[in-house]
Amino acid sequence: MADDSIIPLFPLHTVLFPGGPLPLRIFETRYTDMVGRCMREQLPFGVLMIEEGDEAGAVATTAAVGCGARIVDFGTLSDGLLGITCIGDRRFRVQRVWREPDGLNVGAVEWIANGATIALPPEYARLASTVRRALGELEDHYQHVERHYEDAAWVGNRLAELLPIDLSDKQALLEIEDPLARLEALLTIVPPVPGEDGGQSEI
Repeated sequence: MADDSIIPLFPLHTVLFPGGPLPLRIFETRYTDMVGRCMREQLPFGVLMIEEGDEAGAVATTAAVGCGARIVDFGTLSDGLLGITCIGDRRFRVQRVWREPDGLNVGAVEWIANGATIALPPEYARLASTVRRALGELEDHYQHVERHYEDAAWVGNRLAELLPIDLSDKQALLEIEDPLARLEALLTIVPPVPGEDGGQSEI
């Protein structure tokens, strides 16, 4: 079995959360090779938010905490390029990074356990309702994502990825260890919906 503490890294101008979708259009040789290896060996690759630099070519700076991505679907896009769909796995903390001869970034990482499932407290029910409404409008994008509206971590992760906030703020939410603390931070961002009493999540 391959050592999953050594993984290929894919720096992007995005923040991937555990359980969230990530569609990618692959055109650089180093990444097509990476995708092939990950699919053959059933390995994740690591997604890191770019703090400074571009996605193509060399990257100057990335965040130290990222999220593993597992490929769940692939195909040829209309422009002939490889398209893949990934789902976020566990978070990780980068220990060391180096560059392979083909230009692929590889890192030694420490995986961060997702922790035990925590039931969504009633005071955050309106956040689950917000996620439910949003996913109802984004069925295609979220077709590979399991629904867990009663799970505090899942609701927080979905809301954090959906909100139109700065990437630095999304990264800060990703790095919060406690799911309830993440929900509390989100509660200050998401305004109440008129007429919503914070009761049961919508069906």
